[in-house]
Amino acid sequence: MGFIHFLLGFILGVIIFRIYLISKIESWKEKNKNRIFQLVENSKDIIYCYEIKPEFKHRYTSPSVDYFLGEGTLEALDNNPQTPFEMIHPDDYEIMLNKVSSNMDYSKPIIQRLKDQQGNYKWFEEYTTPIYQNGELIAVQGIMRNIDDKIKLQQSLEYRITHDALTNIYNREFFEQSMEKYNRHIDVSVGILLCDLDDLKYLNDHYGHKKGDTLLQEFAKLLNQHFSGNAIVSRIGGDEFVIIIINTGRTHVESLCENLSEKISEYNRSSEDLKINMSMGYAFSKHSIGKMESLFAEADKKMYQNKREKKGQHLLKLSQ
Repeated sequence: MGFIHFLLGFILGVIIFRIYLISKIESWKEKNKNRIFQLVENSKDIIYCYEIKPEFKHRYTSPSVDYFLGEGTLEALDNNPQTPFEMIHPDDYEIMLNKVSSNMDYSKPIIQRLKDQQGNYKWFEEYTTPIYQNGELIAVQGIMRNIDDKIKLQQSLEYRITHDALTNIYNREFFEQSMEKYNRHIDVSVGILLCDLDDLKYLNDHYGHKKGDTLLQEFAKLLNQHFSGNAIVSRIGGDEFVIIIINTGRTHVESLCENLSEKISEYNRSSEDLKINMSMGYAFSKHSIGKMESLFAEADKKMYQNKREKKGQHLLKLSQ
């Protein structure tokens, strides 16, 4: 009897211990569940889950969405499942469609822009996980991180790589890339205009480089204002500027050159101490592929011819 009582006691102890252990595990699970939920709720990243089938339905988005996109965004998502399609930038709309139709590689990050409550677009990097049932996409869940600062830095670096630091127009490297693009890959009607500031060396020698820098900046500003849209304005040397005009006609290029001369005359009449004197030459072709180098050479030749003519006229005036 003693052994039986011992055995029953032992079995009862094991059962009680298992019940105790299970209760502790469940308690631990509940605590960790609450802890994980708190981490999600307090995360600065946006965590979301959207049901796609049987109907498009918003299941969950973390409160941080209001921090990045403005107060009221979470409420809008709850009230209208189509809100993400209304917030997406028009250029990124196809990304949203691909994401909910399993037409993308979900292992790669998604870069997209979403509109906040003030109407401004913000950049996000997103990692999406698809949820399938019987081989059919029924939901997507993911985590989004705001990357405005990263994009601004990237754009700043790209700008510095492609732009002249002094004049803020395109630099020689970007000009050469453009020449390569239209010479080898894209066939367009094109005009090339070369400009050379005649008095820069004189200005630097007699009034200092600061004065010369001001002349360069003023001339670049004038060129940027005059040539817009389908024109690439670049500084390719100390006093040399070049403009590539695409999808244009010969008459239009000639008109732009004439109008530029008028603009410079207007500037010189209104400026008391800084005058712009420049020589220019242009060339035009209905096709760009295989023509860009010869067009540049032709424009360069005409520019130096213009410079010689002006010097000849100046000497003639001095001799009279």
